[in-house]
Amino acid sequence: MAATLHTIKTPHAEVPMLLESDRLLPIVSMQLVFTHGGAINDGKLPGLAVMAANLLEEGTRELGAVGFARKLDERAIQLSINAGRETLVFEITALKEQFEPALELLLELLGDPNLTPEALNKVQNQTIGSLKRRESDFDHVASRGLSGLLYKETPLAYPTSGTLQTVPQITLEAIETHLSDVMVQERAIVLFGGDLSGDEALQWGEKLLSAIGSGEAKTLPRYEASATAHEKQIQRDTQQAYIYFGSPFYRAGGDEESYKASVAAFILGSSGFGSRLMEEIRVKRGYAYSAFGRINLGLTTSNFRGHLQTKPENQEAAIALVREVVAEFVEKGATQKELDEARQFLLGAEPLRNETMSQRLSRAFNDFYRGKPQGWSQAQLEKIETLTLEDLNAFIREHEEILNLSFFVLTR
Repeated sequence: MAATLHTIKTPHAEVPMLLESDRLLPIVSMQLVFTHGGAINDGKLPGLAVMAANLLEEGTRELGAVGFARKLDERAIQLSINAGRETLVFEITALKEQFEPALELLLELLGDPNLTPEALNKVQNQTIGSLKRRESDFDHVASRGLSGLLYKETPLAYPTSGTLQTVPQITLEAIETHLSDVMVQERAIVLFGGDLSGDEALQWGEKLLSAIGSGEAKTLPRYEASATAHEKQIQRDTQQAYIYFGSPFYRAGGDEESYKASVAAFILGSSGFGSRLMEEIRVKRGYAYSAFGRINLGLTTSNFRGHLQTKPENQEAAIALVREVVAEFVEKGATQKELDEARQFLLGAEPLRNETMSQRLSRAFNDFYRGKPQGWSQAQLEKIETLTLEDLNAFIREHEEILNLSFFVLTR
C-alpha cells in the first residue's frame, strides 16, 4: 500500500490529489487543503485565519450550528475545519455508504457558511475566553514569549489564535475577504484515504472543486529566527521558573540534509532520557524533571527550540548549563555510541510511523507539500543507516548559529 499522486483538471487549474487506498474497513476520509491559508496570512490581524475556520464550523446560514451538527450526527459523519500556521484544512470522515451525503453537506457549507454577526460574536467570545484561560498556562505564556523574541514584528511572533487585543478587531468583512482570497482552486490540494478507487476519488474530487472558485496562488514567505541573542524575564505567582530557549537553524544544505538534523536533534535534546540536555540538566544536576530541545524544519522557518522547568533559585545555573551543553555539542559533536543509539531508535521506530492509513497519507502529503517526490521521507530515513560519525559531526560544526540562544523566562 502506498499513496499515489493524481491530477484533477478544471477549467482554472490542475489540482493535485493524493490517494491512499485501504480496503480493510468501509470508511472514507477526505481532506481539502488550502496552502497559504493559515495564520501566516493574518497580516495585521493575528487570529484571523483561526477565527475564520472556527466560524466555518458554525454550520450553514440556513441550518445554524445546531441544525447542521444534527445532520452530521444522523449519519455519523465527522467534519472539522482547522487553520494552522500555513494551511486551512477541511476534513470529513464517514462510512463509505454515507460519503456521498457527507460530501453534499460539505458543499452546502461551502456555498452557504454561517457568516453572520451572531455567529461571529459567539466565536469571538469563545476565543477570548480561551485566550484568558491560557494566561494562566505558564508554559503557553513562556512559549509565546520566546516566539516574540525570535520573530519580532512577523506573523510568527503571535499565537495562531490571536491575542486579546486583535480578536475583538476581526470583522465579518475581514473574514469574508480572507476566505475569498484563500479558498481557490489554485491553492487547493485534495487528499483521499480509505475504501475507494482512483476513479471514485477523482469523481468526488471534481464534484468538490466545482464549488470552489478561481483565484491566485501564493508562495509562502520565509522568516529567519533572530540571530541576535535576546533575554527577557517576566514575573508571575509561580513555584517554578519556566525557561524557554531558541535560536536560528540555517538550512544551507537544504532539505537534503534533514536526516542529519533529525539525528543531531535526537542526540542533543529530543530523545528524552539519554539526550545531552536531559543527562546534564536532570540526571547529573537535578535541576529539572525534564529538559527538551528539538530542531524544527519548516517551509516558513527553521529553528532550534527547547524548554525546561526548574526552581527559581536554580534558573541562572540552568540557563548557563543549557548554553554550555549546546556549545560543547557544536564544538565536539556526537560520539559513536550516541550515533549508534540514535540510528537504532529512529530506524526501529519506523514501522510504527506507517501503521495506519492516515499516517501513510500524512507522510505522502508532507513530501508533496515540501515539493519532494513521493518516497522522499523514506529515502531520507534510509540515509541514516549509512550516516558516518565524521559526516554527522561536520554537519553539527557547520551550525554555529544555534549558539545564539535567546531565553524567555517566566519566574517567581
